[in-house]
Amino acid sequence: MREILGRRRRLLFRRKRGPVQLQAALTYAAAWQWPVLPGVGLKAAGSRGDRGRGCACPDPECVVPGAHPFDPGILAATTDEQMVRWWWANRPAAPIVLATGGRAPCAVSLPAVAGARALSALDRMDMRLGPVVATPTRWSLLVAPYTLEQLGELLFVKDCVPSSLRFHGEGGYLVLPPAEAGTGQVRWERAPLPGSAAPWLPDVEAVVDALVEASTSAPDGGSRLAY
Repeated sequence: MREILGRRRRLLFRRKRGPVQLQAALTYAAAWQWPVLPGVGLKAAGSRGDRGRGCACPDPECVVPGAHPFDPGILAATTDEQMVRWWWANRPAAPIVLATGGRAPCAVSLPAVAGARALSALDRMDMRLGPVVATPTRWSLLVAPYTLEQLGELLFVKDCVPSSLRFHGEGGYLVLPPAEAGTGQVRWERAPLPGSAAPWLPDVEAVVDALVEASTSAPDGGSRLAY
């Protein structure tokens, strides 16, 4: 009896999750004009002992399980409402992937412990922040669009830039909430304010010093790239 009830609850959760994904994707694409596309997602749970945590892509050693584009590829990202509805009608539980750069937000991600330190430091400075995406292993600060040239000039003057920092700019991507990746749930650590207007975003110059410092002082020295 418990097993039957458990199955019903899982099915109800899956049915509910689909419309939630669609509504979030429509907000990003249609209301905020952020180009999105469905991510590859995770394998479905199979036999007993299989937790279904592996990536649904063909790579058995995928380093970002469930949290990347596959088919369609990143170049298919769009703000077209009709296309977004068609994608999530066919794959209602698919993760929402943001194509970063251009006119879309960029992001800087770092290990979760360093991310928490960086946000505390920025809060003490009364720095205005935009949305922050969190997974159990990494936090990502959304920032205003920047070019590779701007980023290169900004980082050139730094004595050290930890390899655990990742910069999601032109041609990059980031999974947005709500979603589930191989490392766990994707959620908002700092959620966008409700409303139809696209969230305000800080310039990367305003936050990069705190992110570099927090990553450098992290327990692992900021050198490990943990997904």
